[in-house]
Amino acid sequence: MIGKIPLAWLQLKREKTRLAVALAGIAFADILMFMQLGFRDSLYYSNVRFHSSLQGDIVLINNQSSALLSMKSFSQRRLYKALDLQAVQSVHPIYLDYTAWKNPLTGRPRNILIIGMNPAINILDFPGIQENIDKIKLPDVVLYDRSSRQEYGPIVAEFEQGKTVTAEVENRRIKVGGLFTLGASFGADGNLITSDLNFLRIFSQRQRGLIDIGLIRLKPGADATLAAQNLRNYLPQDIKVLTKQEFIDYEKNYWASGTAIGFIFTLGTVMGFIVGTVIVYQILYTEVAEHLAEYATLKAIGYTQNYLLFVILQEALILAILGYMPGLAITLFLYNRARDATLLPVFMSLGRAIMVLILTILMCFISGTIAVRKLRAADPADIF
Repeated sequence: MIGKIPLAWLQLKREKTRLAVALAGIAFADILMFMQLGFRDSLYYSNVRFHSSLQGDIVLINNQSSALLSMKSFSQRRLYKALDLQAVQSVHPIYLDYTAWKNPLTGRPRNILIIGMNPAINILDFPGIQENIDKIKLPDVVLYDRSSRQEYGPIVAEFEQGKTVTAEVENRRIKVGGLFTLGASFGADGNLITSDLNFLRIFSQRQRGLIDIGLIRLKPGADATLAAQNLRNYLPQDIKVLTKQEFIDYEKNYWASGTAIGFIFTLGTVMGFIVGTVIVYQILYTEVAEHLAEYATLKAIGYTQNYLLFVILQEALILAILGYMPGLAITLFLYNRARDATLLPVFMSLGRAIMVLILTILMCFISGTIAVRKLRAADPADIF
């Protein structure tokens, strides 16, 4: 098959304009698939960074909670009841809620996620928390996410200049005591971390003792899956018990199937594949139709249908590889622009690069297989 590639290449480069159009079409289809898959993976990754950072083994949430942006509170007595199990080492209540942050310069409000926890023990693995956790023990002091969007104001720049940074949150004046790094997500453009006491000061309407997430640490060597099952049997049915990985998967599943966003990104990937298939088919079909007499001659002197099929598939493979390379290069540029504009984690991964390459080759092979059906009509007796 390798020996036949020069024939396929000579056929393709004979019409340089047509070849350029084909490569542009394939590159466009690749870019479309790359962008849709990139945004979809960014959606999943950005919305589970909090989940992944939890320094624990098992998570308790209200059975009616569907995702981080719509958590339902439950009594912390459920969490402390888990201490009855021998495998449980410690429990940690977490508060979550969204409220308006007023830009200190413009006064314009914008929703922000506030996380409240006991500052005695750091349960979140984010850069900047460990060295600043003692600061949130002070009244009305918070840690500000340095990766929050600029619409919240020049908080990071002023703080790093040594200025005192204050803002109004839920009609309460708070002070930024330090910075940490979490990042924007599809659910929150900015984030704050503070103590549980400060959280309840900010959300004065919240009833003390009603938490949003219960984090459980197990004793060394304890099996998380077995402990989670024991907790499901022990705790009331209004509590959902999840291992840390199940908690991550629970959030991903919400965005993948519980919202239209995951479906739209998947549909966009499929549409890119279809568009590329149609473009390559048109190019290869025209190529076959214009050289039908030559193919008939090859048949007349003994070349088989399979040989001609191999030639067309080789053309498809060449188109796939040559079209993929500019598509990949342009996508890397667009990823950088999208990341700078949205602050979302839009990155190229090796797995995605390989996946799109395979889809591109498959796309071109499908087109070539359909186009080669025209060769069955290449009967030397009819043509000559």
